[in-house]
Amino acid sequence: MRAVKSFFVVFVSTLMLFGGSSVTKAAPVLSVQDAMNESNGTDVTLEGYIVGVPTAVDYVQQSDFTSNYALALADDPDETSVSNMILVKLDSEYRSEFGLQNHPEHMGDYLRVSGTRDDYFSHEGVEYVTSIETASDGSGSGNDGDTGGSGGTYDGSYYDSVEGMTGQTLKNSLNDLIDQHAELTYDEVWDALRHTDEDPANTSNVVLLYSGRSQSKYTNGGGVDEWNREHVWAKSHGDFGTAMGPGTDLHHLRPTDVTVNSSRGNLDFDDGGSAVSEAPGTYSDSDSWEPRDEVKGDVARMIFYMAVRYEGEHSGEPDLEISDYVNTSGAHLGRLSTLLEWNEEDPVSDFERNRNNIIYDDYQGNRNPFVDHPEYADMIW
Repeated sequence: MRAVKSFFVVFVSTLMLFGGSSVTKAAPVLSVQDAMNESNGTDVTLEGYIVGVPTAVDYVQQSDFTSNYALALADDPDETSVSNMILVKLDSEYRSEFGLQNHPEHMGDYLRVSGTRDDYFSHEGVEYVTSIETASDGSGSGNDGDTGGSGGTYDGSYYDSVEGMTGQTLKNSLNDLIDQHAELTYDEVWDALRHTDEDPANTSNVVLLYSGRSQSKYTNGGGVDEWNREHVWAKSHGDFGTAMGPGTDLHHLRPTDVTVNSSRGNLDFDDGGSAVSEAPGTYSDSDSWEPRDEVKGDVARMIFYMAVRYEGEHSGEPDLEISDYVNTSGAHLGRLSTLLEWNEEDPVSDFERNRNNIIYDDYQGNRNPFVDHPEYADMIW
């Protein structure tokens, strides 16, 4: 067993006020055992090794992780007794980076965690976490290395938990898989789209979804011939606006020409209509919008994602459903049968795959399952 560090971190803050100064002493950095002995409601900073994922009061998974929702920390990296572990609840902003289901490679990392001592699973724990960072354990073993991006490297095991499922069971399980992720502000979406939708033939540009035009990344805004942020699942179909979550989810936000964006408005998706002059191959009528052939599948898979991700489970989030009608209202969007056809007719492109990887690795830490497995759509609907 490695020696446990227990030390105090002291910092000095000087306040120049009427010629005076003050010195503030920080709270001690505790070992896991010391933090477990603190009273509930106490703000603590502790250090320990990640030794698993708690799933019950007396059980911590130490392999084959099924959750990103919490971590177990211990003073010994080889600890197996739950009684010597403290359970750290991970709020959404930390799950994509530190959750072991997505990042089993973090098992054994040495962390510094600040939060409030509060029982979790009726066991000594830390909730309301304010910071998590990798720390040095003094061993030179490299446990203070870079943790990488928010999502990590994707491989096929991401979907192991839904193997063999169909119908509503598959839909529910995919929701569990992609539900928790980092959320951007609406202003942050601008820079993210410059990355996710970069033109592979000209890295100074983005590709506009409906028109297919390659345009400078920095000609964004609200003016004619500028590009703006298109909600492919129209935000009025669920009344979520530009709120963090559905209103800023990169998996359905794309750069589009301002005028074309306005023409689409909140129309449902279906075949037919009159040509849209600034978006070759695009058609619209009074109740529907048909994008160009090259992105029909992209649109369908974005809509499938939104209907699976947003099930009204969290406060303020809508329950989005795909309808087999157009001219829909409420939190519905159509037409399902057409979207399923588009998913078949326009296979997943390299552009989509790259976009999915960037969102997973660098921004949200979750994936669009229908880009990785377009067949899931027919298995659900």
